[in-house]
Parts: sequence; C-alpha cells; structure tokens
Amino acid sequence: MMSKKLTFPAMRTRKLARLVSAGLLGLALAGCASAALTVFSLNAPERLPATARALPGLLLIAPPSSIQIYATERIVVREANGSLSHLPDAQWADQLPALLQSRLVASFENSRRITGVSRPGDRVSPDFQLNTEVRAFEIDAATGLAVVELSVRAVSEASGRVARARVFRATAPVAEVTPVSAVSALDAALQKVLVEIVGWAGA
Repeated sequence: MMSKKLTFPAMRTRKLARLVSAGLLGLALAGCASAALTVFSLNAPERLPATARALPGLLLIAPPSSIQIYATERIVVREANGSLSHLPDAQWADQLPALLQSRLVASFENSRRITGVSRPGDRVSPDFQLNTEVRAFEIDAATGLAVVELSVRAVSEASGRVARARVFRATAPVAEVTPVSAVSALDAALQKVLVEIVGWAGA
C-alpha cells in the first residue's frame, strides 16, 4: 500500500499547530511560575525614640538609588561564594527603591517631629532633600544574617550643599533562608536603620 504524501499546505498547517501548542504550553508554565510567587512588603516603625529632635522645615525624600540587582521586586541572597541570586518563590510588593522611599516617608510622618514630608512631583518647595543609596539589602547565606546598609545625604535646597551625610547599617539573624524568615529578618534590620535615620536627621 502506498503511503499518502503530505502536500506543502498540509505540512505547513501541522507545523503551525505544533508551534501553537508549544507556545500555549510555555505560557501556561509561565503563568504557573508567576502564580507561585509570594508577595511581601516592609514596615515603617510606628514608635520613634522620644529623644528624636524635631526637623525644621519641609523634607523631600527622593527615590533611593541602587545597583540593578536591588532595583527590582526580587529578594537578593548573597551566596557563600560571593555571588548574588534571588530568593525563589518570593518578591517585594514593589520595586525595592520605591518601597524603601515609601517607608522612609512613613517613618518621618510617624515621628510627628517634622513640619512636613513630601516626594518629588508634589509641587512643594522643600527646605531639605534626603538622598539615599542602597548599598546592601540582602540575605547573607554565609553568615545567616539579613543585611541592610543605606548611605544617606541631607542636602540643603537653599545652598545645594550636602549638610550631613552618613552610612547606616543594621543586621538581623535569619533562622533559615526561606521567604518568611528572610523577609522578617530584613524588615527587622530595616526598622533599626529607619529609626536611626529619623533621629539623625533631627539632630
């Protein structure tokens, strides 16, 4: 019995069908992977030390700068060999710089020791601007610590000069490198840093 020879249109149709099926399968797998990510946020300290001084004038908090690996929604892990990777199955509720800016604003507002706090685009004339750089915001797998390090500069809007500058660093132990433990430790370290920044700005 002679085998049936496929014509060119038939071959093209079957090939197209296989490509479509593969594409749909890829989209389905990608959707499953996205659905598996657990979303976490960070907290601003609600109570600030009574010794924190009032900060005169209006403060503008600029979005923190950072290297690319921190400027995403993913949670960074520093491996024992020094390489940087992302914690699987977890992400921040926003890109980290935006999330940190929001928590800085909330920390100063919660202190109730400032005339006002704003962000770029609020159409106000601030007296000071707070510029922040994320130097570290990660889980150090070798030491079992969450590490938060921020470089902060207070700039006078009148003169454009840096009035004060300091690097703030805090750590917190991580029980195990899992999303819940990692986020809890990073949140604890961040709150220590935020309390120090508010107190330093009003000193």
